[in-house]
Amino acid sequence: MSQTVTAPVPVVSVGDGPERKPRRRISLRARVTLLAAACVAGVMVLVSMGAYITVYNNLYQQVDDNLQVRAVAAAQTPQVRQGIQEYPGAILSSTDIQIAVLDSDGAPLIPPGGRRPPISQAELDVARGNATYNIRTDVKTDMRVVALQYAPGQALVLAQSLAPTEQTLKELAVVLALIGGGGIIVAALAGTAVARTGLRPVERLTSATEYVARTGDLRPIPVSGDDELARLTTSFNTMLSTVAESQERQRQLVADAGHELRTPLTSLRTNLELLLSASRAGAPALSEQDRADIETDIKAQLDELTQLIGDLVELARQDEPRTAFERVDLVEVVERALDRARRRAGEIEFDVQLQPWVLTGDHAALERAVLNLLDNAVKFSPPQSTVRVRMRPLGDGSAVIEVADSGPGIAEADLPKVFDRFYRSSEARTLPGSGLGLAIVKQAAERHGGTVYAGHAPEGGALMTIRLPGAPA
Repeated sequence: MSQTVTAPVPVVSVGDGPERKPRRRISLRARVTLLAAACVAGVMVLVSMGAYITVYNNLYQQVDDNLQVRAVAAAQTPQVRQGIQEYPGAILSSTDIQIAVLDSDGAPLIPPGGRRPPISQAELDVARGNATYNIRTDVKTDMRVVALQYAPGQALVLAQSLAPTEQTLKELAVVLALIGGGGIIVAALAGTAVARTGLRPVERLTSATEYVARTGDLRPIPVSGDDELARLTTSFNTMLSTVAESQERQRQLVADAGHELRTPLTSLRTNLELLLSASRAGAPALSEQDRADIETDIKAQLDELTQLIGDLVELARQDEPRTAFERVDLVEVVERALDRARRRAGEIEFDVQLQPWVLTGDHAALERAVLNLLDNAVKFSPPQSTVRVRMRPLGDGSAVIEVADSGPGIAEADLPKVFDRFYRSSEARTLPGSGLGLAIVKQAAERHGGTVYAGHAPEGGALMTIRLPGAPA
């Protein structure tokens, strides 16, 4: 018994096969060159076509006019007799054209040695009186034929070859093609030169961006000229400057944060080591008071670390770009901040006077900024004192929020620095805080197009002011 063996069919997945090579994009220089050549080619084609059609029509019109004039002149010349036949005198002197007298029966009268012109029904109609005039092109002989009435029952027929005219048109076509081709070549060369010269600043800018991406060097690029490419380079330099400033702020923030974190972490580590040492066998035991003091110190250091980390997160969040701002009622923002501040103010009272003001911005960021000012005033105010809060327009399209306390105030040397990150005066170092609260206030104000400044309150304490743009509600 025979067996049929079936060969296995190879399975080919849809994705198998040769990989497609990525399509190679044409460079900008090549595109400029091709565009210049294409534009010149289009113009040359239009000009050449216009010139050719104009010359074509003029040449053929000249042939028609010449034939018509000669036909009329031949019909008016005196007749000459040869044998029994009479012809117009022009027939005997016209050697460059074919001429004949056509009878109504279709028989042409041609002198000895003459050449018979093409005859068709159109010429017979003229001879028979059905038409007075006719001009046409005979395709077979490539001749222009004109016929007009000569005498009753006769037509004078003249024919001229179109070969010289066509030869002239061929030569004209060759000349136009050569001129057009030369113009396209010149345009391509000129386009290449213009593209190379015009795109040289772009190449420098491209090299500079690649260098920045490769090395991280954010030094500005030299700017030459005052055209659009120079403006592009200037804008790129502005971007580099912004990125450099952002990196510098980040480095400074990390350095300052590391410096501020070092002290509470060192203290926290010391206290933890004391507790661990006291728990070992044979080590002297800590008294209940010492243990309670160490635990209180650890809790305070953990609170300080928590606040510092929270402020750092808030600073980083405010550095993020915000594209969607909304209408903000500043009175509502201040009142919400006051509600939160009163819950932790203890015996501190608030004297509040608010005038309506609205702006476009971020509710949360503005509330956090006002709350920081209020907390700062509460921190430095003595018990049972009053914190004065005022919000009023200035009449120049901006309004101010003023928070004044009754504390010791700010030294003149510290006034320009109180809104710097991690800056704490000598009086403030004994109080809890991260040194970032007023920096958050400054950042929030600047993001909304405003400013902050510190001064002395009439009560003798500090006067903190936020100035924001907007409009009365």
